[in-house]
Amino acid sequence: MSDSLETGSFRLEENDLIKIENQLVTSRRKFLAGSAAVAGMALTTAACGQPGETEKKEGSGQSLATAVGNGAEADAGDVTKADLAAAEKIMGVENTGAERDQIMRTIGDQITAARQARGLKVPNTLAPALTFDPRLPGKTYGTSGNMVRVAAGDPGPLPAGEEDIAFSPLTSLSHWMRTRAISSLDLTNLYLRRIEKHAPKLENFVTVTADLARAQAEQAGREIAAGNYRGPLHGIPYGLKDLADTAGIRTTWGAMPYKDRVPEKDARITVLLREAGAVLLGKTTLGAIAYGDRWFGGMTRNPWNTEEGSSGSSAGSASSTAAGLVGFAIGTETLGSIVSPSQRNGTTGLRPSFGRVSRAGAMALCWSLDKFGPICRGVEDTALVLGAINGYDTNDASSVDQDFSYDGAKSISGMKVGYVPAWFEGDGANDVDRNALEVLKSLGVNLVEISIPEMPVGTLVQGLLAESAAAFEELTLSGEDASMVWQDDQAWPNSWRTVRFLSAVDYITIDRFRRRVMQELDNVFSSVDAVFGPNFAGGMLVMTNFTGQPQLTLRAGFVDIPTRTQSGTGTTENPALHRVTHNVSFWAPLYREENALLLGRALEAALGVAGERPPLEI
Repeated sequence: MSDSLETGSFRLEENDLIKIENQLVTSRRKFLAGSAAVAGMALTTAACGQPGETEKKEGSGQSLATAVGNGAEADAGDVTKADLAAAEKIMGVENTGAERDQIMRTIGDQITAARQARGLKVPNTLAPALTFDPRLPGKTYGTSGNMVRVAAGDPGPLPAGEEDIAFSPLTSLSHWMRTRAISSLDLTNLYLRRIEKHAPKLENFVTVTADLARAQAEQAGREIAAGNYRGPLHGIPYGLKDLADTAGIRTTWGAMPYKDRVPEKDARITVLLREAGAVLLGKTTLGAIAYGDRWFGGMTRNPWNTEEGSSGSSAGSASSTAAGLVGFAIGTETLGSIVSPSQRNGTTGLRPSFGRVSRAGAMALCWSLDKFGPICRGVEDTALVLGAINGYDTNDASSVDQDFSYDGAKSISGMKVGYVPAWFEGDGANDVDRNALEVLKSLGVNLVEISIPEMPVGTLVQGLLAESAAAFEELTLSGEDASMVWQDDQAWPNSWRTVRFLSAVDYITIDRFRRRVMQELDNVFSSVDAVFGPNFAGGMLVMTNFTGQPQLTLRAGFVDIPTRTQSGTGTTENPALHRVTHNVSFWAPLYREENALLLGRALEAALGVAGERPPLEI
């Protein structure tokens, strides 16, 4: 770390930070030693404003609040005015000596309250009392009923080759299943053979549920033969990201501290997919605690270039779909975890509007951002999956009751598609992006130049870090975060430790700014049916995740590039070029996924690159 850090008019020295960190470590150890007692203490200040009971100093009959309130020189481990002055540098504030004296008389209550909070047993499943709603006051979000009708017609007879079957889109697999051209058991065994052959190299499955899959497939076969067809996912084998609970089956969250975790109940999405007749092949990998592609068992790999990771965090879901190991897969996105691995693996990913799909029974990373969505090999595949998992759920505090309708027969002629010309210029775009824009122009849509307000949207990420740090505070306080395989500066353990220095006041200010971003983007989407651009154009990934709008990412072509790092912002030292996929995206207004899907289907057909398979000679 550098010797000092400039913060506004303040200069934070390394010794200041070390001193504060040591104080926090000492306090943490003391706190953990007596957490049971702290958790049972009364509030430090009663409603009438009179002081209450507070934690006693070790080796003293004097309370912490009394010691601090008297301005006494505290023993090692107690807060002093020097500690307060050093902390001010981190927070970017400056108080006078008199103001510090006054703070010292009251800060003990705040410290004790924080310690009380840390002593509470708060499970990951308990959402905050304040919940995010992406719908703006005064706006209406119309519904048109629940209906999914794809444009894909008869795909023809079942192919003779197993590989041709394995890589077929869900729309084709569903047709052959419904017409009994293939049985669910035969398709399941086909995918299980491919998993056995390719998954060890790709490292994209945590747990393979072969026996369960065959039992579910046999049941689906009996039901379909008897005429009890449940719908387009009936009998289709799929992979489920290993953060959705599966009763009696490990759900590890990709992290060493939870590698032996076995839940007692199914997540809501697990139930919905079972009710739709889908067949669970197994739990796909995710970067530990839904970040990146490194998990406790290895690094999930991109089948187009197995020297590089799959990106994440829905690493296994994208890798297994791209490699033809599943009929479709389920991923989640907090900030890019569907979009980024879909770009890396060339899959089609749909991040639905926030609140559309229940997260009940799934690991919470960030309650105001987490979203379930499908990862598939075709645009209309994602519509079929979303139709099965959409729906209001009283067990998800952020669930929104919105119908989902998609009619593939609708024309896109005249649809207004916004774009920013600068997104397709310079180093921010490549020839694949520019070709996709030209092809889109030829499809009869009305392209409209738009502008996205310049806002410091990167500051919103601090909210994600704060929520995730709260969700996994037990790892930070216990020291178990040291067991996680990824320990770089940008990894969760260090991010969670760092964000503890974010003040609650700053967090709320950032959250208020989030509403401003919601208003600005609502103005943009009110004039167009969708926005089109390169996959990571103009901060749209960050903005639309925080505002809740859906994003559809689809393959647009191929590029020859060296092996990339996990973040995708650079390449490794190996200069050899690899032919890999490149995606583009559509963003749509809240709860109007149909707009993005209609445009995406037409562009996918016109580009004609969705069907190419990775070189799986491994």
